[in-house]
Amino acid sequence: MTQKVWIITGASRGLGAEIAKAVLSAGDKVIATARKISTLDYLGKDSNAIAVVLDVTDESQAKNAVDAGVRQFGRIDVLVNNAGYGLLGAVEESSAGGRNIYRTNVFGLLNVTRAVLPYMREQKSGDIIKISSIGGYSSYPGWGVYSSTKFAVEGITESLHDELAPLGIHATVMEPGFFRTDFLDSSSLVKTANVISGYADTVGEMRDLMEGHNHHQPGDPSKLAQAVLQVVRTAEPPLRLPLGNDTLKRIADKNAFVEKETERWRLVAASTDSN
Repeated sequence: MTQKVWIITGASRGLGAEIAKAVLSAGDKVIATARKISTLDYLGKDSNAIAVVLDVTDESQAKNAVDAGVRQFGRIDVLVNNAGYGLLGAVEESSAGGRNIYRTNVFGLLNVTRAVLPYMREQKSGDIIKISSIGGYSSYPGWGVYSSTKFAVEGITESLHDELAPLGIHATVMEPGFFRTDFLDSSSLVKTANVISGYADTVGEMRDLMEGHNHHQPGDPSKLAQAVLQVVRTAEPPLRLPLGNDTLKRIADKNAFVEKETERWRLVAASTDSN
């Protein structure tokens, strides 16, 4: 199989690092990016890998990182938009943190995507993988603002999928459930400083639940990395790929709820047409 060149954002740890390691083990090349080069030391002196500084919120850095990768390897076949972080707190409790998370999870993702696409369009091929979350399909108490960024990623990917398909480029959004990474650590998760007692039974319970789940999540990051490889190797990648049995259940439950509620309000919904 032809050797591919990957660029992975947020490759310093967690899912990004696992995907980068799997890519190298498969014999492909990787442009691993992170805000600090020192966090990419695990790459060693592998000739199939380069480490590049990238803060995805900086549009010029995104372009420079992509250009550096192309200079080194001649092309880019796969983009994995993985960089991002979480925000735990009630919607009312979220203020400036809500604006900041959009800069990374949404606008940062767009910066890197726009930097890569000219090369993929020229070569008339490529795969764009966007790491969303089950929170991008169904939100939870305490995760409203974070989930809204992932809802945005889902919408962006749906449009990209249709826009890019005629150009030979695939777009896939992946929806991991809870995986054993550092996502619930302070390095990847911001908790709102403002805590409102009125949300103790909803958001408060979620905070307690997350404390107990840290590093005990059911998902295996190494298996997720293999799923990413499988998607890129297939001739017809999916638009949307849920990952984990917890995600599959949450999707089924939401779909059933939406179907039931839509049927209950069908007459009202249909009554708004002019005819």
